[in-house]
Amino acid sequence: MTSQAVVVAVVVTFNRRDLLQTTLEGISAGTRVPDAIVVVDNASTDGTAEFLKQYQGPVTTDVVTLNTNVGGAGGFVVGMERAVLDHNADHVWIMDDDTEPQPAALREALEVSDAYRQQTGEAPAFIASRVVWSDGRDHPMNRMRPRMGASDDARSAAARIGATQIRSASFVSVLIRAEEIKQHGLPIADYFIWNDDLEYTARISRRGIALTTNASVANHHTKVFGDAGADPGPRFYYEVRNKLWVYTRSNALAPWEKVLFTGASLRNWTRTIAASSNRRVLLDGLFKGLRHALRAPRSNAEVLDGIYSLRDVQEPAR
Repeated sequence: MTSQAVVVAVVVTFNRRDLLQTTLEGISAGTRVPDAIVVVDNASTDGTAEFLKQYQGPVTTDVVTLNTNVGGAGGFVVGMERAVLDHNADHVWIMDDDTEPQPAALREALEVSDAYRQQTGEAPAFIASRVVWSDGRDHPMNRMRPRMGASDDARSAAARIGATQIRSASFVSVLIRAEEIKQHGLPIADYFIWNDDLEYTARISRRGIALTTNASVANHHTKVFGDAGADPGPRFYYEVRNKLWVYTRSNALAPWEKVLFTGASLRNWTRTIAASSNRRVLLDGLFKGLRHALRAPRSNAEVLDGIYSLRDVQEPAR
């Protein structure tokens, strides 16, 4: 099954031409390469569009150029739908343009998915790679914790194939079954950036199996080595608004998880603001995020109206 599965990689890019080239080279250098790559260019202005027009890699590349930046969230909505509907993917392998998958990343993820299905009869919703920084250290921004409440049998089944059960993952080298996308819908475009990956991966794994394996590795080439507690500046607005949307507007988390996650977020936000050298910016983002979280996210069709026409796989299950 692993060798026959159709895999389509989805890469969302915005003004990172050089990093995008590294991402595409990493995908193409794999011991197992995808059957196609969908690149969604979020209206880049740094020569990315020109680079993609002349790009000729060894893997069929489908470029979608948007006329408006709809953020990582909107880009993944467009790219994932295209992978499923236009390329008939069995698995969709998603990543940002600062991701560099290592040679065995895709092959190992597919083998873990197949081995778990053969062992238990259940196909995992997704397989997440181990994410490291440019120097090989585990990246704290992409740290994945073992799933709370997993049974001993479930943990043992994952351990036997070199994997760990998890609850959520970042969109940095995640292999998602296309059937999960058809069943649970797409990410929520209105998140724009941040926590769209938390909401989506938690949504599709709430009643399913999600795994990570150290055998599949991807480098995350962020500018600095740090986690979400680093001072985010004006982007703190998205952290607050989107986390509150996850906790109040999504069915991704169980009620007890929402309580735990909310408490953790409040502690992290307090620490981030206290440690900031520009608290005014973060406080402005906090209060604006609180206000805007009072309304529900717009539908994907509304966010992408006039930018991209969605078709069959449109809205997330609520």
